[in-house]
Amino acid sequence: MEWIGDLERAFAGAIYPNRGPIAIALVLAMVAVAIVARRLGWRGSVERHPGRAAAIVVATLIVVLPLGWYLASPLVLSTTIDEPAPSVVDQLVTPSPRPAPTSPSPAPTLGATPTHAATPSPVRRSGTFAGADEFHFGHGTAVLIETAPGTFIVRLEDFEVRNGPDLYVYLSPTADGYADGVIELGRLKADKGNQNYEVPAGLDPASVASVVIWCKQFSVQFAVAAFES
Repeated sequence: MEWIGDLERAFAGAIYPNRGPIAIALVLAMVAVAIVARRLGWRGSVERHPGRAAAIVVATLIVVLPLGWYLASPLVLSTTIDEPAPSVVDQLVTPSPRPAPTSPSPAPTLGATPTHAATPSPVRRSGTFAGADEFHFGHGTAVLIETAPGTFIVRLEDFEVRNGPDLYVYLSPTADGYADGVIELGRLKADKGNQNYEVPAGLDPASVASVVIWCKQFSVQFAVAAFES
């Protein structure tokens, strides 16, 4: 079905930005077709063969209506979600007990504060969404959050994207978006709102450059949020 994706990209790149003049041209073309059809007597042919004409119309509708609804319904349907932000576990390491000294130790200095070893601060990387083009818009922020040592969540905040069929969330190794080596996080839960996605275990956060919203069915990129360095 990638050919449909190619058509959509052509629509987004050439037709959508010029939708006003193209709509006018289509209306004029439909009027011209109606005039030509009347002069050629197509109405009389339909009246002479009503069964054949009806069969053609029904067959066309059976194909066009379901396909049109599948492709166009996301443009008019929308869902919103508001999941709470994930909690981050305190990553301070409790110091191990010190062995008893073998020789007398000097008296502790008044006011001295014991030192505590700690792991590095939890990873937190973020980037702002941008649409792939004028038609495939994207807004909001993507945040990669380390909620516990080695455990990560991707959170989409104040998020909105052009709705579409079969949209999924991916982590990509490149800032440009979908590429070889992406990590699938799951189907997009809603085209609007705050939402969280669990990241598979074993992720190296340094290997991730962006969060991508991708239409799996037609291989079309809708939006990407490149992480800041």
